[in-house]
Amino acid sequence: MIDFFAVLKSRNEPLFYFGLICLISAVFVLLIAKFSELQINGVNTWYKPFKFALSIGIFSWTMGWYTGYLELPGQVSTYSWTTILLLGFELFYITFQAARGQLSHYNVSSSLYTSLTALMAIAAIAATLYTGYIGILFCTGEFPELSGYYLWAIRIGIFLFVIFAFEGAIMGGNGSHSVGGSGDGDGLPLLNWSRKYGDLRIAHFVGMHALQVLPLLSWYVLNNTLAVKIAGLLYGCLAVFTLVSALKGSPLIKYRKMKVAH
Repeated sequence: MIDFFAVLKSRNEPLFYFGLICLISAVFVLLIAKFSELQINGVNTWYKPFKFALSIGIFSWTMGWYTGYLELPGQVSTYSWTTILLLGFELFYITFQAARGQLSHYNVSSSLYTSLTALMAIAAIAATLYTGYIGILFCTGEFPELSGYYLWAIRIGIFLFVIFAFEGAIMGGNGSHSVGGSGDGDGLPLLNWSRKYGDLRIAHFVGMHALQVLPLLSWYVLNNTLAVKIAGLLYGCLAVFTLVSALKGSPLIKYRKMKVAH
């Protein structure tokens, strides 16, 4: 494990430290959640910054690892610091609002909050587009040291990430992550995915984490280019299925109220 951290740091030091800060912050925020009764829409207000800190930390380490294959130090440095600036702002604002017991996303209660929500969206779009550009570099560059199946897993993983990161625009247009109803109570533990209504966050989560799942699957299990492409197709279909289900208002796991015997 120590060797992994050393190699990750050598590949992309800025994203290594940013990811480390995010992951440490996630642990710290989760501890706060254990002792805080502050809620928004019936859910502990600290769960959202915890999930974002964890997700951004994993993303930063993932892209730090991948960009280590690119022999373009200038472009990689620009991408890394731009990503840190954009996602750092998003995470700071989400955490700041959580500490105040206020919504960060979908908050249009004032012109200031509407502007900050728009800035978060712009930051997320910019980071996503820039990551898509990194994906293009993996399609156009030469990587003789990488096996074909692993390279294809990185390519497919990045582009599925980009597609389902933009699925967030559907949530923005909907004004909520819920379809068919509102309210965040009785969701799945910690993830808080709705068990009563369609939840657009599920497809967002599934699709974006192709970035980690497919390369790991290719490296440790598949070891075959065709198998990786088929896995990428099936994984994309899974993400689309969860999106369609959410748009229909169907929960991934339905809520069943326990009957009490009299």
